[in-house]
Amino acid sequence: MTREAATPPPHLPGLDARFSRVAAVPGRGMDAGLSRTWHYLDNGEALADLGVPIAGTIVAVHGNPTWSYLWRNLVAESARSAAEGGPAWRVVAVDQLEMGFSERTGIHRPLAQRVADLGAFTDALALDGPVVTLGHDWGGVVSLGWAVDHPSTIAGVMLLNTAISQPVGTPIPAPLRIARARGLLDASTVHSTAFLSTTLSLASPALDPAVKDAYRAPYRSAARRRGIGAFVADIPADPAHESFPELERIATAVRSLQVPALLLWGPEDPIFSDRYLDDLVDRMPHADVHRFEGAGHLIAEERPFADAVLAWLGDNFAHDEDFGEAGPRRSAVPAVAEPEPPRFVPLWHGLDERRSDDAIAVIDMSTRGGPRRVSWRQLDDRVRRIASGLSRIGVRKGHRVSLLVKPGPTLTAVLYACLRIGAVVVVADAGLGVKGLTRAVRGAWPDFVIGETPGLAAARVLGWPGVRISTARLPTPTALALGVSHSLGDLVALGDDLALPDPPDADDEAAILFTSGSTGPAKGVVYTHAQLSALRDVLASHFEVTRDTGLVTGFAPFALLGPALGTLSVTPEMDVSSPRTLTASAVAAAVRESDAGIVFLSPAAILNVVATAGELTPQDREALARVHTFLSTGAPIGAKLLASAAALMPHATPHTPYGMTECLLVTDTTLDGIHSAAEEADAGVCVGRPIGTNRVAISALDAEGAATGPLSSEPGVLGEIVVSAPHLKDHYDRLWLTDRAAERDIPHDPDAAPARWHRTGDVGHLDAHGRLWVEGRLPHVLVTQAGPIAPVGPEQQVERVSAVRRAAVVGIGPEGLRQAVAVVETVPPTRRPGLADPDVTRAVRSSTDLALVAVLAVPRLPTDIRHNSKIDRTRLSHWAEGVLAGGRPTAP
Repeated sequence: MTREAATPPPHLPGLDARFSRVAAVPGRGMDAGLSRTWHYLDNGEALADLGVPIAGTIVAVHGNPTWSYLWRNLVAESARSAAEGGPAWRVVAVDQLEMGFSERTGIHRPLAQRVADLGAFTDALALDGPVVTLGHDWGGVVSLGWAVDHPSTIAGVMLLNTAISQPVGTPIPAPLRIARARGLLDASTVHSTAFLSTTLSLASPALDPAVKDAYRAPYRSAARRRGIGAFVADIPADPAHESFPELERIATAVRSLQVPALLLWGPEDPIFSDRYLDDLVDRMPHADVHRFEGAGHLIAEERPFADAVLAWLGDNFAHDEDFGEAGPRRSAVPAVAEPEPPRFVPLWHGLDERRSDDAIAVIDMSTRGGPRRVSWRQLDDRVRRIASGLSRIGVRKGHRVSLLVKPGPTLTAVLYACLRIGAVVVVADAGLGVKGLTRAVRGAWPDFVIGETPGLAAARVLGWPGVRISTARLPTPTALALGVSHSLGDLVALGDDLALPDPPDADDEAAILFTSGSTGPAKGVVYTHAQLSALRDVLASHFEVTRDTGLVTGFAPFALLGPALGTLSVTPEMDVSSPRTLTASAVAAAVRESDAGIVFLSPAAILNVVATAGELTPQDREALARVHTFLSTGAPIGAKLLASAAALMPHATPHTPYGMTECLLVTDTTLDGIHSAAEEADAGVCVGRPIGTNRVAISALDAEGAATGPLSSEPGVLGEIVVSAPHLKDHYDRLWLTDRAAERDIPHDPDAAPARWHRTGDVGHLDAHGRLWVEGRLPHVLVTQAGPIAPVGPEQQVERVSAVRRAAVVGIGPEGLRQAVAVVETVPPTRRPGLADPDVTRAVRSSTDLALVAVLAVPRLPTDIRHNSKIDRTRLSHWAEGVLAGGRPTAP
């Protein structure tokens, strides 16, 4: 018995009834000779009423158990955008047969039939291109099936959480296995609303009850839910399933799609995990990808996906005024000749040059039984053998290899082995914690994981992806328990013939380095081989590093550059996951062992090095006196702390470069430079002038605190710091929207050589001498009635109070009317968080020009682990708001 299509009931939340349509469609396949009625949403008539030319058509296909209601926001937003002068994209969102308000035919519809159904529908509407498909869940598979079958019409593909391949031998996700179980399929999908209700519960934040009810509207009875059960039954769980050949056909054909592609993903989806995203990226490596951290299966309800879709269409398709059609976007910038790029010298060149040298290359001071020393000859041999062994077990160019190994000779050998064969190393700081590391590793979705036992145990317990390789040979039961397939010893034996594949090219991806997570979830930053080599070159040139220099590296990102620079590198004794464990004695011991001339430390390490200076022996001080260059890297620090560290190395020039994971060395200043800048009236921390060919500009803040100004080098303008450098990162990993924001509104000068720019998210200004002053982070700017105020300047004023050790200035109240609150660490430390002592409050208020509505004291300000200097002002702001509203003053 069939039931024809109908329109939805009125007044469903967010659904404009004007867009609801019903059409009779000549059947195809098993429906040949029949007519089927479809319900769909279509804003085409609204666009026609506007009299605007159509840029193209989006064909949107829902999954199971949703319906076209999923796309209501995109249908409406596209019409609104066109009315405001944007490109007019027609959106046609179907209810698949047996689903939503389309006809209930009572016929079993395997995947091939559903693809044919969609083709029949688009033919009936005479959609002849350009068409961009959009699919979610099983609608993703159906939409891709249509795309590969219409090569002359398809202009692009867009997907939300879906899958188009199920690896043989890998079970389908557990929730689907349960739903398909004998005796449960009909009970959970047809005779009850269990499957539907469970799906709707996957949204985070939870759906409004009225929205949930709207999704239930077409599925009020068991008869109307039969399509839900049929969809679940049609999941091709193994090659014997009738829909498996069609799924394989689509999956194979997708590799040949050369049209623009967009993948928007919710990584918390218990059904379509990052495993399926990685498969799609492998099939469409050109796709733009954005993972919305914290989002799950119903990403269209959880995040502003319609904005992302329309932005992507605007970036990838140009509107032709004459024909009203979309085509690939043309550059608005006249072509200019690019300068001749410098000759690419790979990162391992320094290692190659010293491969026959028996001098020491790497020293690890953290090993039991004394320092571990590795010569250049030994290091080169180990790198080549591991590289050859990795190649033998199937590691190929572009494969991702996560390194869960402490800095030292082993990590150095593994990293350079991966680079030599073109594998992409994935490096995440242990300071991210288990949750942060899990998010990072799953986000990068490595093909292989090389780790020490604690890292491999975490990978096993937390389900991190990748073939596991242990740094040490493990007992068989341990290896089996951890899922370890090989050890480095095995790789060395396999690589005995030293056969290596062709080296990677300059523009191939080389590394994914994760940010500290101090300003939100840690982001994967992708570097190419050329960019890593450019970093090596700027470091060597600016700090005059030679093969005889030697480096003591208490800051992990620089611990691996010694071989690239062709100079000795030493890792001091410390817990690398907690830089505050580094002592002054450990630094002295590393210098004495190596006679190194340069010392790299992070701000977190410097605090403890200064605090433990009293433990130095005369021999320690004599060793430190031989250091000629000292760098505090990772975050700007004040003159007092830098001077305290410099006093331990009296003949060294103290430097504090400014940079970020995205561009590790941007500007540089010395202690003398900081003292000179202190005579100026500028607010913020002076971080010096750009290094080498690096460039710095400012995008001014508007009255709402947004960085909307054009790039400028005008002195005294408060705005977002924008940087350009040869070693600037290539892109963020699977964060297309973040990339887009970082490159937003960057002008291109047609008369200048092309340059890559990056919005840092830091705020500051340039002075009349071209020096950069950092005044905080963009999200931490206080937008007051008088305009935007950066926090660092007032914080510096407060920190001049003798009773204050460290301060943070944060805002409370509504945006545009924020009021300033100072949160301070006191001397001596307060025992309980809350309102500061009245004397301290009076002193703090009189120290600054900024009106403070309150002064709060805490035992310790919340900071990140890697730097111990990046204060979490967002967290403090929420805490201060709660305390001042009468909440319990717990620690922030």
